[in-house]
Amino acid sequence: MNDGSGFMHHSVAYDSTVGIQAETVHNSNVYFVHPDASPQEKYRVGLRFLADGVPSRARDMISDAIAHGHDSAEVRFNWVLAMLSARAYHDLSTEELQRLHHASGLVRTYAEGQWKDALRVVFELLAMLSTADGETGRVPERLRALLPGQREAILHHLDLVLTGGLKDSLWVESREQAETARFANDRVQRVWAYFEPDPIGPRAMPPRPSTAAAARAALPVRAGLFVVVTAFLWIAALVADPAAAAIGLSVALCAGLTATYFGRRWWYQERHLKEANRVTHIPHTGDPASAGDGFTHRVRHSFDYYFSVRTPYGFVPHEWLGHTVHIRNLLVTEIALLYRESRISVDRVNWLIRHLAEDARDCHNRGTLFDYRRQNQTPASVKALCALALVAFCITILDLLGTVASAAVGTSQMLPAVFAVVGAVWSGRAAASLWLEAWSEDRRVAEETQEYQERLAARQVAYRNWKSFLDATRPSELEMETWLTCDKTVFVDEVLRHYQLTWRDLITHTILMTPARPYKRGRVRGGPWRYSRYSFRLFLVTQDGVREISSEFDFTDAKRGNEQRSNYRFDALSSVQVTERAHSGYDLELVLTNGPARNIRVKDADSHQLAPDENAQEIAEVNLNAAGFIHTFRLLEGIAADGKGWIERNNPNNLPSFRAAD
Repeated sequence: MNDGSGFMHHSVAYDSTVGIQAETVHNSNVYFVHPDASPQEKYRVGLRFLADGVPSRARDMISDAIAHGHDSAEVRFNWVLAMLSARAYHDLSTEELQRLHHASGLVRTYAEGQWKDALRVVFELLAMLSTADGETGRVPERLRALLPGQREAILHHLDLVLTGGLKDSLWVESREQAETARFANDRVQRVWAYFEPDPIGPRAMPPRPSTAAAARAALPVRAGLFVVVTAFLWIAALVADPAAAAIGLSVALCAGLTATYFGRRWWYQERHLKEANRVTHIPHTGDPASAGDGFTHRVRHSFDYYFSVRTPYGFVPHEWLGHTVHIRNLLVTEIALLYRESRISVDRVNWLIRHLAEDARDCHNRGTLFDYRRQNQTPASVKALCALALVAFCITILDLLGTVASAAVGTSQMLPAVFAVVGAVWSGRAAASLWLEAWSEDRRVAEETQEYQERLAARQVAYRNWKSFLDATRPSELEMETWLTCDKTVFVDEVLRHYQLTWRDLITHTILMTPARPYKRGRVRGGPWRYSRYSFRLFLVTQDGVREISSEFDFTDAKRGNEQRSNYRFDALSSVQVTERAHSGYDLELVLTNGPARNIRVKDADSHQLAPDENAQEIAEVNLNAAGFIHTFRLLEGIAADGKGWIERNNPNNLPSFRAAD
């Protein structure tokens, strides 16, 4: 199946998983273009695409802006760079060549100035492709006379076009600039932030629903029954012995109020302590947070990690983990319940887990880590006063019952008095339980609401601090692209030195950048994937054949490793094909006549990471172009098809002139 990019691929099933350590898509609007955007806005976005290493999208944006009337020497200069960026001359279609020729004839129509000078130099460089090596004239001098930004842009985007003596004369400057800029802007200390996912917003566990309403609804019946039967009992006591009943009533009221005042505090604290101890243990199997799924397991692992590296003074990690096991269980349950959503990575919650680990450490240092236990411990004096009041109340009730019983012996009042006592005990206990339930629920909801607001406020502060730090630390797309370009330049220079080659010795070259496992990857919405570890594969084409050099790069510090070299003749490359695997990505297969086929993973699948407004085919093209894949495939495909005849077919001396008309 042909996808329109000039190469054939096959879609096949692929069952194996791709091991990616971490990945993130930053929700940035740097490449967003509103459908009704002006030509100037489209041009601005096109410039950003070009600077950030996405020339295919830059061509579309700038061409659209020109088609709608936004044209000048500056616009046309950047359009030409976008047309040629990451492409060799033979990668251009017939239509694109015609458009470039047309543009060269427009140079004279633009106003004089620095941008017209830069545009004229670009076309003079293209015109030199058909001249013999060494006939550079004054073009290098005019190139160096341009503004630094213009000169650097030309050297960068025309990298695959410029060859031979001209590139030899400019290479030293390019290499020195790359060596200077590759670690600029604190690269080593900032690259990690690019692959850090955007943190998800702060959340906290809201108060549990209150059961106070149900308790209050049932309270009037029990309380009314209690009032009726106790009133009957007191009336009976007053009839039997008014003085004793009056004293007993006063004592009972005082004792009851005292028991109520101290008892409700005791009852509430004991209940609260039991609930706190229960929820700090692993939740039972029915709880969704304890289902043992991947998300909960990763949350628990993350808590264990951050608690082990955020230990208070005097604790070693395993001791601190043992000391805080119940607290961690509680926090794991909370985070798993709050953020248990599909497609939510634990990496986006790690900022909160780290904050909670630091908070637990700080609470221990302040001596408040287990405050909930001390706060819910009822003082012995409270328990004693409550118990004494209850004993006094019970003795008074029994005494009054005895008074009623002695006066009712042998009369019909005895049986109603017994029923009144039984009814008072039952209804009083039920009414007290319902009242305590309603009161304690109101107090619990008030306390949990305050705690919720305090926790959420603290987490919002932590979130804003972390988000601000990430935004200040995270490199821009331009910085990432600049560092990557510098790495490629230094790598190519070291290879040329190793083989003792000059640009005059090369017919062409290409470099393929693929991810090297294990890696992290990240991108902004609409942009290409960038990796924490790359594999650079450089192909140098000379008259004698192809030299292939590969090396792995750690993007943080640009350290290299696992370098491999191989050389083969033109006729040794028998075939090149690309396979698109539905669930893994693109593979490039090189088949040599004197060895086994080699599979190169060009890019991993990313359809599940697309935003709703992103097109899968468009993003795939962006990534393949950023990897240098299109040019590499066409180069190797041409060599495999034509052998050494490919050299003559792409001889620069056969190219038409691009000299700008004045």
